[in-house]
Amino acid sequence: MLLQLKQASTRVMLNTGVLYVKMLITMGISLYSTRLVLNALGASDYGIFNLIAGVIAMLAFLNTAMTVSTQRYLSFHQGSNDFSMQKKIFIHSWILHIIIGSIVVAFLLIMVPFLFNGFLNIPAERIPIGKMIYYFMSVSVFFTIISVPFSASLNAHENMLWIAIVNIIDSLFKLLVALSITHFLMTDRLQIYGFLMSCLSFVNFLLYAIYCLKRYKECSLLNYRIIDKVLLKELSLFAGWNLVGALSGLLRHQGFAIVLNLFIGTIANTAYGIANQLSAALNTFSVTMLRAINPQIMKSEGGNNRKRMLRLSMIATKFGFFLLSCLAIPCLFELPALLKLWLKTVPELTLLFCSFTLISIMVDQLTSGLTSAIQASGKIKSYMITVGSIKLLILPSAYILFRLGCQVMWVLVVYVIFEAIAMVFRIYSLNKFAGMSINEYINRVFKKELLPVLISVGTCILIVHIFSFPFRFLVTIPISIFVYATSIYFTGLCSDEKAIFNKILTPILYRIGIYAK
Repeated sequence: MLLQLKQASTRVMLNTGVLYVKMLITMGISLYSTRLVLNALGASDYGIFNLIAGVIAMLAFLNTAMTVSTQRYLSFHQGSNDFSMQKKIFIHSWILHIIIGSIVVAFLLIMVPFLFNGFLNIPAERIPIGKMIYYFMSVSVFFTIISVPFSASLNAHENMLWIAIVNIIDSLFKLLVALSITHFLMTDRLQIYGFLMSCLSFVNFLLYAIYCLKRYKECSLLNYRIIDKVLLKELSLFAGWNLVGALSGLLRHQGFAIVLNLFIGTIANTAYGIANQLSAALNTFSVTMLRAINPQIMKSEGGNNRKRMLRLSMIATKFGFFLLSCLAIPCLFELPALLKLWLKTVPELTLLFCSFTLISIMVDQLTSGLTSAIQASGKIKSYMITVGSIKLLILPSAYILFRLGCQVMWVLVVYVIFEAIAMVFRIYSLNKFAGMSINEYINRVFKKELLPVLISVGTCILIVHIFSFPFRFLVTIPISIFVYATSIYFTGLCSDEKAIFNKILTPILYRIGIYAK
């Protein structure tokens, strides 16, 4: 048992390292590509792209949520060593996602007349291009959905290396697209950009599918000719409720973009798109760790070890928050300089949107790992409906506030409030459906996060108040991270977590000569 735990911990550590290397590469490429695309398209066309095809950038949420559905069953049966069920789950999942992809694309196409006949606030001369971008987006959605069973298999096998390789290839292609559109002078750059971006989803699908079909025996499209209706129904229900949760998040993001477009215009969509790019880059720090630990959460439940599953979900939540906030907090204090360095010319409202978006994702991260535990338990119906509904309430709320003449800042405040309400319900749901102790969560997670955050915020306030010079962020960010990391070690870790951390850290310190053997 101890050997198995050690092997599992080693896999998590190695996969986390691989994913973080990937993250640093893709994040740098992504941020630079955004700058190139913004300069090539201009603020207005960039806003149009984020309004119409911004769902492409949000497909990561859809893909991740649907991947968890298949991964949950694959990991669960890996935990119980049932290979026959793994084969059945894969082929039935493949069939299911082809059906889901077809339905989603059909719905998107049905919505075309409604969206482009006066609903979206787009200049009349750009509507034909907008429709073309929308069709490209629909193709991307389909290939993203049907690639889910393959990416789920990679996650279930904890093969983060190939996932990292595909993500890096995807980022490099996006950089090539960003560089190439600057050379198109006689054609519409927005049209070319939309087409090339849609091609990337097909390339990613091929990279995932070919690898899995050759590497994993359970990944075969010819294993079963007879459909198991009971299994297909079970997978459909679980994937369906996960899809409800994913689509509610997607509708919230894109619906909010539409509300901004109706009341402010494409400039607000540009600011919102840039804010989402920044938050996605920083959020990768926590998502990366959760992705590495998620298979172990599912396998623990499959092995009837719920105590370990709940403990892992709390660890994922806590350290995911620390990884995100260690950068997000100093970035909040240095946003004007960072945006100027990144974008050169900062579009209107970008600073405001970036600030509130960073606060929003930190609030969301306070309970993000608990979602994996709820999914592992299999009891997700009421959770997905309630959390999805809470997050969607921002749309009518934003519309009413704008109609009443409120400034965009107050709309963003309400946006954060709804994130906090969803956070509270996650804690309640895991207590109800999986027996997690709320007191244990508060003591092991929330209270341990509070003091390091206050210390980090105080450090940033002190630096910003004392110093004022160009590139001050080169001082603020590293000092804040050092102080934050130190405070986490002494005040943010429980005794058992500190013991594990010391076991990992001590051999490293021996090697670099800080400790004498």
